[in-house]
Amino acid sequence: MSNSADSPQAGSSPVRRRRFRPLRVLTAAVFALAGLIFFTSFDTAKGTDIRTDASLLKLSDLIHERSRENGGLEESNAALREDVDALADRDDGSTKAEDDKLAELEKKAGTHKLKGEAISVTLDDAPPDATAKLPGYPEPQPDYLVIHQQDLQAVVNALWQGGAEGIKVMDQRLISTSAVRCVGNTLILQGRVYSPPYKIQAVGDPERLKEALAASPTIQNYMVYVNVYGLGWKVEDDGTVTLPGYSGTADLHYAQPVD
Repeated sequence: MSNSADSPQAGSSPVRRRRFRPLRVLTAAVFALAGLIFFTSFDTAKGTDIRTDASLLKLSDLIHERSRENGGLEESNAALREDVDALADRDDGSTKAEDDKLAELEKKAGTHKLKGEAISVTLDDAPPDATAKLPGYPEPQPDYLVIHQQDLQAVVNALWQGGAEGIKVMDQRLISTSAVRCVGNTLILQGRVYSPPYKIQAVGDPERLKEALAASPTIQNYMVYVNVYGLGWKVEDDGTVTLPGYSGTADLHYAQPVD
């Protein structure tokens, strides 16, 4: 038998070893973490109600604020572009043929104003309490009652196919790199945010533009929802209008120009 110092001696009370209990350590860690969370929350809120503190901007407010800022920057950019164009119009040694070619390219690029006969298409969400107006159709899901990205894209594509010389969505001119995107029930176009109703205006032959709209299979499907659930759809002749020139950036992020 060992006589080491940690061995119990005969006749003495047995030495009781302290057992390691993981549960006690885990419990202490949980309380410590909870205390840290409460302290962090208090330090962040500074005694205010985080959910109702009016000084904290909602995400939607921030998005709309940035959208307004982008609109102001676009106006400033448009004014600078006009100054640049005015300087470029001065005698620069180019021939008339070169000037005509440049004017044609600028027209196709959409950076200059465009005047001509136009039509407009307006799309809008259905009333939130809409029901099926025709027999044989199910009662609407929320998804049936709002404008989707594919609906706006279908109108824009049909107008291009109908020979549109230029298109404006809401108050912005579209160019070849423009992308119509929807997030939820809002439209995000070239850094700006819009809510329905959405108005799309196109310069071109009004009859050809209307025929292209009527011939689009995607729009034909959309018209079913118009007739059954009350989605908004209106096509109007606008007479002679002037579309604004595109005023945003024309930098390419992915494509490369061909020499």
